[in-house]
Amino acid sequence: MSPLPAWLQTPPPTLGLHIDALRVTAVLVDRAAPSPVVRAVASAPLPPGAVVPSLTSHNVLQRDVVVRALRELVEQVGGRPRHVALVIPDTAAKVSLLPFDQIPPSARDLEQLIRLQLRKTVPFPVEDAQVAWSRGGQHEGSTTMVVTAMRRDIVQEYEGVCTAAGLQPGAVDLATFNVVNLALLGGTAGPGLPGDSLLVHVTASYASIALVRDGALIFFRTRQSDATEPVADVVHQTRMFYEDRLNGQGFARVLLVAGPDVPDREGLSRNLGTLFEAPVVPLSLTGIADVSDRVTVSETLVGQIAAPTGMLLRDGVA
Repeated sequence: MSPLPAWLQTPPPTLGLHIDALRVTAVLVDRAAPSPVVRAVASAPLPPGAVVPSLTSHNVLQRDVVVRALRELVEQVGGRPRHVALVIPDTAAKVSLLPFDQIPPSARDLEQLIRLQLRKTVPFPVEDAQVAWSRGGQHEGSTTMVVTAMRRDIVQEYEGVCTAAGLQPGAVDLATFNVVNLALLGGTAGPGLPGDSLLVHVTASYASIALVRDGALIFFRTRQSDATEPVADVVHQTRMFYEDRLNGQGFARVLLVAGPDVPDREGLSRNLGTLFEAPVVPLSLTGIADVSDRVTVSETLVGQIAAPTGMLLRDGVA
């Protein structure tokens, strides 16, 4: 098929939103420039209890508060975009890495097979789930499918606050997936993340750990922040699994991504550093996107905007 005429194409969104348990963040990215430019960033705290990410119950408990915060952020970043890319907490969905010896050639058959396997793992009826998947890495002859399942009514809660704020979410995805997407674009990690990489994404309400081998996801785990295990202990368990079950030969890099609501980021970095013979490095926008004079770049800011920025730029991930 030939490309659609320009006047029939929907332009990609320039505004990325991240709704988390204690904060909403907006990032405006100019994609018309020769290289992407982060034009503006805005963020607002949410009161405890306004958003409570969950697999099985309501997530947006103070709808008016969240809608008001979103409207204020759009005013702050300017441009008045309607179409937005939305990232939400990892803990609002169930992520499964399903191995397949053979991938059915029909997308319909693949969906049926995935939904059949999900019946064993998701804590809600699969019929009520919105399911998405992508191809992950390969291991011992099988192909891993990265599958996300989320209750449709919970997806609609997040979409609904955007709509009430005058915005149209064109796509909804999990935060850490798009942190990985941003890392795959380059920066301090190198384009495509060659070799084995460990990415630790920490927010105020959860921590997610992703293992990426030559640009493909091979492991994913999320833990609630109220769990009894410290993040470093969970990472240590991940390392043992990586060495014992994934034929791990050592990480080329360890990426730590943490936003402003994470206490003692420096201490967490030191703890992670004691576990590996690889440098613990922050994610950088260098080589990925330029930043306007309105935005002051720091490790904390990059940790805060990594997910929505990765969502906006993910079309550039090979």
